[in-house]
Amino acid sequence: MVWLGINLYLFIDTFQWYEKEDAYLYTRVMLHSTLAWARASAMCLNFNCMLILLPVSRNFISFLRRSNICCRRTLKIQLDKSLMFHKATAYMIVLLTIIHIVAHLINTERYNLGHSKEAGELQNKLSCIGRNPNESYLNPIRNYKTDTTKEILSTVAGVTGFVITLVLVLIMTSSTELIRKSFYELFWYLHHLSIIFITGLLIHGVGQMVQSQTPQSLLLHNVTYCKDYYNEWGEMEQCPMPEFSGKKPVTWKWILGPMVLYMGEKIIRFCRSQQEVIITKVVAHSSGVLELQMRKRGFKMQPGQYIFLQCPLVSQLEWHPFTLTSAPEEEFFSVHVRVVGDWTEALFKAYIPEENVFQEAWKLPRLAVDGPFGTTTTEVFHYQVSVCIAAGIGVTPFASLLKSIWYKCCDPDTELKLQKVYFYWICRDTCAFEWFADLLLSLEAQMAEKGRVHFLSFHLFLTKWDESQQQHWCFLLWTPSSLQDPTQDVCFLFIH
Repeated sequence: MVWLGINLYLFIDTFQWYEKEDAYLYTRVMLHSTLAWARASAMCLNFNCMLILLPVSRNFISFLRRSNICCRRTLKIQLDKSLMFHKATAYMIVLLTIIHIVAHLINTERYNLGHSKEAGELQNKLSCIGRNPNESYLNPIRNYKTDTTKEILSTVAGVTGFVITLVLVLIMTSSTELIRKSFYELFWYLHHLSIIFITGLLIHGVGQMVQSQTPQSLLLHNVTYCKDYYNEWGEMEQCPMPEFSGKKPVTWKWILGPMVLYMGEKIIRFCRSQQEVIITKVVAHSSGVLELQMRKRGFKMQPGQYIFLQCPLVSQLEWHPFTLTSAPEEEFFSVHVRVVGDWTEALFKAYIPEENVFQEAWKLPRLAVDGPFGTTTTEVFHYQVSVCIAAGIGVTPFASLLKSIWYKCCDPDTELKLQKVYFYWICRDTCAFEWFADLLLSLEAQMAEKGRVHFLSFHLFLTKWDESQQQHWCFLLWTPSSLQDPTQDVCFLFIH
């Protein structure tokens, strides 16, 4: 709401300024209210283009999370919505871009019509200014009946505007859920066109197409009086010929800070990618899930965090996020990678050859790790009763959490406030349970040995079920249960 309020304020304030400012009175005579529409949308574009890089600056977000600035839990939780804010900002940029383009297309036509007989005498007079040597101009279109498309594409603003818009279309269309999930590599590569977008944005206003009356001219040429005596401009002492100049570009002032911050992010990622990562164990689970256990000097994590992985053998450029499934108390950190695309399939084949031949650790393909990032799920330890709910692959953060709970229960020096955990998991099919089933069984057995049978309560919901597998899964989950369609009265597995 704060973000929307700032956008609304900037738009209205800028709109009113361009509608009332004397320096733009003659520009308004030529362009009418579309001048204010173009400039107000440009102001909000600067603001949102400044913000668009901040949510994806993961180290900056991590710094805020650790600092006293966001010491309150509610503020830290808001940082978890950074990706949602990034998307909202992108949609706002699209909306403002449409307004900006439409307004300037109308402005171009009005500049062109300023030379026609249908335009008023004042508009004709203003359009003729600049034909004499050393004379400034207001109308950038110097000839009537010219091709406006050609005029637009012959300017810096027109060329950069076309490139920026094209890049924005490519980025937004490749960011749809369908393409992002089915062709992640396409989404990832096209997102890096943002470099062209930002570069074009920086030089977009260099041409200074929109002119205003200079401060010196305003002192000598009183627009409120002289606008009615345009036929006597240059002849009356009170009304010399008005002089105009373009507004210097200010976009760089808005986005320079975030650009430097984001470049710092890239430098940090490069440095981390050069640090050695030791792969201690590789496990191929059923249903196409690859488990990688690793160690890295100085690596510290908390339950619920995620890392970015890069495998140079698969791709020199691509980084992919994976939630950590190990506990902080363990001597390694691990991820479970499910094969769902080209990159994950290539990663699986790189670590699990088809010949299924044993590979020594030093012969395994190199991995680079960046992270960890994200808010931890350690909030559950602050309450006596906690409810954990996951859907599909979203269960992975809870793998780390459940392990950490077990280690804390086993540590006699740890005073655990948490007394009861309810765990709910909604999943589409039984295949997704396979890599997680061993953990559930192990925790169930270990809690029973400690005399804390009722500490963990598992509720598993299947939204797709094969009746032929019912007996197998009831045995695997170690409970005398029946699996039913979740739309019926009884729709869950209850394990206690």
